[in-house]
Amino acid sequence: MLTFTLLPQRTMGHGPAEERATFGTLEVRANERCLTEGVAQDGDKLSLGPNVSGYHIAEWLLWNVWRLRWEARPDSSGGDWAFSHCLASIGEGYVWPNIEISSDGVRAILTSLPTIDSESGLYRYVGTPAAEVVPASELDDAVRRFAKDVLRLLDGAKVLDTNLHSLWHDVERERQDPDAARLRRLEARLGHDPDEIPADDVRSADDAVRDFGADSVEELVAEAGWHGVTTLPSAETLATMAKQVGSELCVQDAVTLRADDMPVWGEVAAWRVGVATARLLRRQEALEGQPIGNDRLAGLAGVRTTTLDEHNAQQSSLSFVLAAGGRAQVALRSKRRTSRRFDLARLLGDRLLGHDEPLAPATRARTYRQKAQRAFAAELLCPYEAVCDFLRHDRSEDRPDDAASYFDVSPLTVDTVLRNNERHPHNPHMVW
Repeated sequence: MLTFTLLPQRTMGHGPAEERATFGTLEVRANERCLTEGVAQDGDKLSLGPNVSGYHIAEWLLWNVWRLRWEARPDSSGGDWAFSHCLASIGEGYVWPNIEISSDGVRAILTSLPTIDSESGLYRYVGTPAAEVVPASELDDAVRRFAKDVLRLLDGAKVLDTNLHSLWHDVERERQDPDAARLRRLEARLGHDPDEIPADDVRSADDAVRDFGADSVEELVAEAGWHGVTTLPSAETLATMAKQVGSELCVQDAVTLRADDMPVWGEVAAWRVGVATARLLRRQEALEGQPIGNDRLAGLAGVRTTTLDEHNAQQSSLSFVLAAGGRAQVALRSKRRTSRRFDLARLLGDRLLGHDEPLAPATRARTYRQKAQRAFAAELLCPYEAVCDFLRHDRSEDRPDDAASYFDVSPLTVDTVLRNNERHPHNPHMVW
């Protein structure tokens, strides 16, 4: 569970009315762990949080609530991302927690760090580094509860008609209007604040749901946000691309997974869902720890082996499966054989994980769905246990490259499989 709590404190009577009315000790707690623990500069008594104005953090949370809930983490977390996802950016003269809030659309991660410079600031955060994961829906609930508590303090002090009151009414109206909520969600996936991008781009993304399906459009939008653009490829563009550089995919010939013990989507980290599904498929198909050749991989996916041929391969701007008119085609983004194998495995995993819309994209965004795809592909093509058996405790410089050649994957895939399973087995910031 996630909570933002403000314990009201008396002030010296200085500052704007909304700050005085909402002054108190801030405590942020996730999964019963306090993320704001620290010590004031003028004492050595441990506190559960600093004294701040609840007005400013409530205002920041409400303004950024759509992005906090739906915007996938980019490759770089600086600049605009930090202003919308890091509490330390709130400003207004207070020592805010060094907490970053990110989300893959299903699960929210709160990463907190202690104060680095022990000699600076009115309040020094001393808690150990932490990364706590909660359902993303709980983030919404926690923001609403905290904002309502702060608004009650304002109303009790007769401080009315503030910007926080206006924000609250706007966000509540958007929550209750399915069309408005969907547009705000798309804006957030694109990495922008409300009304910051051209309305035509948002409407175009919304209209694409008719052609591609709601879930797949959100994945395309997240990919666009990853690139820093606001426009999506049209149905005509993807259809032309599939025809020019794609290959036919026969779903009837593709493998199906006969398992009733699949991990529940969203209940565990995305990488765990992907890995577990790949292991079930390997067990079903009696693949044991052996490498999967192009013929076998193509057969599992329902395509011709030539789809994986890097000779004469034509690049697509996106790896995807597009179904239309009773036919399905697959297009792969890279010309390199190992990348084509990896992306085809991702698209196979996407279908086995239960996604069934006209479009199935494999993107570079860090949404829950894309992370599950990547983890599935890695475990299917180079399972961790098999990689360990191959290496036999030999981690010399060239040995992982030998493993990559043996399993016909990139060295990066081998390295990532090892890191995910060994160095940070419970870290929610998994590489996938």
